[in-house]
Amino acid sequence: MVQQAVPSRVQEYAERAVDYVRRAVGLTLEYDSDTLPLLDHYLRTVPGDQPSTIELVALTSGAYFGEVVRRRLGGRWDTTADDATEWRIWLPTGLNFSPAGFVAAAIMQADLDDLDSELDAPPRMRPYIAQALARMGEVTLDDYYSLCGRLDTLEHVHEVLVAVAARLMGPTGADDATPDPLPEAPEPMSSDDSGPIPVN
Repeated sequence: MVQQAVPSRVQEYAERAVDYVRRAVGLTLEYDSDTLPLLDHYLRTVPGDQPSTIELVALTSGAYFGEVVRRRLGGRWDTTADDATEWRIWLPTGLNFSPAGFVAAAIMQADLDDLDSELDAPPRMRPYIAQALARMGEVTLDDYYSLCGRLDTLEHVHEVLVAVAARLMGPTGADDATPDPLPEAPEPMSSDDSGPIPVN
């Protein structure tokens, strides 16, 4: 998998998160899932009544979390928005999200009106995402908003979309005499399937 260069502002913000966590807990984040619990621990200490602190931590920790996801699943940053809290990670499957929104939701333990903390994908894939999320087990509120939980969800949904795409593409080798039937798209969960999908 060819990795695209990380935008310099994303790298700068991510390194600030590494520094903040190192100073707060005395351990170093390694851009992997093994040290992601350190970041979750750090986020639980961020005061929820200080909007400027939440924004700074959402930007820096969001850049770090986005890099963990990008390095693990592939994809690219979309930094075209003027507001860095609106930057998104786009996975190869079209699944995309705002890392800063995920971090702000983790700090507040709630979805926020002013930051996007939902998954999105091309319209054709949204019913599959909704179905995959609906089939996932119940989790505690802490797990739901934790970045570890979000990474698990992203990995699961990404794998589902890879499987759906492979089935939709049909056979790829000479040994495949008869293609598998195309998967039927599940019915949309609501009449409005035109927007982001809440992470369940």
